Amino acid sequence: MTKTRIDKRFTALKRDGRAGLVTFITAGDPDFDTSLAILKGLPAAGADIIELGMPFSDPMADGPAIQASSQRALKAGQTMEKTLAMVGAFRAEDPATPIVLMGYYNPIYVYPAARFVADAANAGVDGLIVVDMPPEEDAELRPAAKAAGLDFIRLATPTTDARRLPAVLANSSGFVYYVSIAGITGTAAPDLSEVKAQVGHIKAKTGLPVAVGFGVKTEAQVSAIGSLADGVVVGSALVASVADSLDRNGKATSATKQQMLALVGRLSAALRHPAEATV
Repeated sequence: MTKTRIDKRFTALKRDGRAGLVTFITAGDPDFDTSLAILKGLPAAGADIIELGMPFSDPMADGPAIQASSQRALKAGQTMEKTLAMVGAFRAEDPATPIVLMGYYNPIYVYPAARFVADAANAGVDGLIVVDMPPEEDAELRPAAKAAGLDFIRLATPTTDARRLPAVLANSSGFVYYVSIAGITGTAAPDLSEVKAQVGHIKAKTGLPVAVGFGVKTEAQVSAIGSLADGVVVGSALVASVADSLDRNGKATSATKQQMLALVGRLSAALRHPAEATV
């Protein structure tokens, strides 16, 4: 089986003896050019894998920060075509860093799905996380994604019990995304003892890497979870950084890109030098 960029990245991380930093940003937030500049700057800042959010008007699993980022992007005119164009522009300069598109099925459905899979693969996308598509309902997308070489990454949650987990893991590839809190993104802190137990439970059932996200914001949290999992996902804190840098009209400023990438750098350092991470 051919190794994907995601496979290669986790293999390299394992060789380095550390977890990877998975960064989430919303495509087109706060505008296309600024978002593309941030996307291109993420690998040098320390991102190992990038989740690129597909803006949607009703992101039901996301908290206020990511909801607001989707609204900013849509208001600025972001479309699925533009999101895939961003990936293509990134991939032309970076052949190695994995990009996972994350979001909801509606924008894929209306694209429509078959064309989306082809265009995503051609643009250089490596995987998909479709939050509202359970295993029982994935026949419209997963087989086509697999045929195109896209990893189909599923979510496991604190409520995914032993009976449900096999269905979640079946036909998954790339990595398993463990949602560390029962709720929406960015609204609570993960319980480390629970994360440790759940990651161990998942790893006993699959050879796939496990990345942990939802509620991970600080350097100390990144460092702690990095000792328990193969990857640590940070999203709400990053899109909140964008929001904090905007001017009174909601437009990007000279600080927007710099502020975001500096935060990524600090979070990355917490994984590379965990003893130095502070709350």
